[in-house]
Amino acid sequence: MDGQQYQRGVSLIEVLVAVFVFAIGLVGHAGMMVMSARSNQSAYLRTQVAYLANNMADRMRANPVGVWSGFYNSDAYPVSTGSTACDARIPCGSSAVAARDKALWSGLLDSQLPDAKARIQCTGMDAVGYNPSVQIGQRPPYGGICRMSVSWTEQGAGDRQHADAARQVFSWEFQP
Repeated sequence: MDGQQYQRGVSLIEVLVAVFVFAIGLVGHAGMMVMSARSNQSAYLRTQVAYLANNMADRMRANPVGVWSGFYNSDAYPVSTGSTACDARIPCGSSAVAARDKALWSGLLDSQLPDAKARIQCTGMDAVGYNPSVQIGQRPPYGGICRMSVSWTEQGAGDRQHADAARQVFSWEFQP
């Protein structure tokens, strides 16, 4: 047997081993890419939740009488009904503004988060010293606290019915 032919066979084995090692590396890289996509999606949804929570808190700060009256309290967000007729041309009372805010915020929940559910409960309106007519001109205008909870389903990368979907919850206690 010629030594050169033997050497060619060894070179072929070396190439096959190198291709095998490279393929293992590519499989690991693909796994990292999938994990990266999931992490990016998770971070995006958490950013959306923080934005939506602040959005509703700002709406509530703009309508303190609506908060005092309990018009924002609900265990069933997103709401399916609500007036959105209030605008700069048509003035509305605090209950109508709250109904409009709830409807608009519910639309944002539906469009920005998968399977979103939320709850808002404001308490403390019966606290000592609670007097809306006196507190309306003061900051903070509301003597109680509000608790907001937003939950959504976080799926696997790109698949709405993925097997590892998990329910996530964002809870916040604030004073509007």
